[in-house]
Amino acid sequence: MEAYKQEFIEFMVDSKVLKFGEFTLKSGRKSPFFMNAGAYVTGAQLKRLGEYYARAIHDNYGDDFDVLFGPAYKGIPLSVATTIAYSELYGKEIRYCSNRKEVKDHGDVGILLGSNLKDGDRVVIIEDVTTSGKSIEETFPILKAQADVEIKGLIVSLNRMEKGLGGKESALAEIKRNYGFDAHAIVTMAEVVEHLYNREYKGNVIIDDAMKTAIDAYYERYGAR
Repeated sequence: MEAYKQEFIEFMVDSKVLKFGEFTLKSGRKSPFFMNAGAYVTGAQLKRLGEYYARAIHDNYGDDFDVLFGPAYKGIPLSVATTIAYSELYGKEIRYCSNRKEVKDHGDVGILLGSNLKDGDRVVIIEDVTTSGKSIEETFPILKAQADVEIKGLIVSLNRMEKGLGGKESALAEIKRNYGFDAHAIVTMAEVVEHLYNREYKGNVIIDDAMKTAIDAYYERYGAR
């Protein structure tokens, strides 16, 4: 596994973004692990996070895009931090854009924050994690209603490697089939398990035998082959 992926896994743990236990997800699934990008709260954390995302975006999409779209609410700081990092790392000025949950009817009117979208814009969507693909089901029509944009792809920090809404293939594979664009992640859950299983990190074994058994059982039910 690449060194930067190992660093990112430890960064998630240190930031208390990636946790292990018992959690009920938005999809209704009961999961032994949970990833919450809302726990990145300091300037140093957001700076590092933006850099990891920028590198992953550049590796997967190059400079072939104009706008980074972060769906409300967690996607807003992700898009801002990554837009800054992309400029610093690669010297390209991209625009950030996010949506509001409610349309604003005064001042800066409309449903968008940041840059407006225009016909021909090439857009990369940025999210924290996609479990079932439901978030893209909500985001896609918002983007298409604003302008005739080309969606280049989706970038998330963690690929949970789970079945999508259709219940057969992975959420990321289902997104590509349904919407026609690629989806990539900084790391996969398999890489997280590989790096942390029965390994002491800062005095603790984060994924011990009992947690590994719970994760395996979860993937027996929800995992995408």
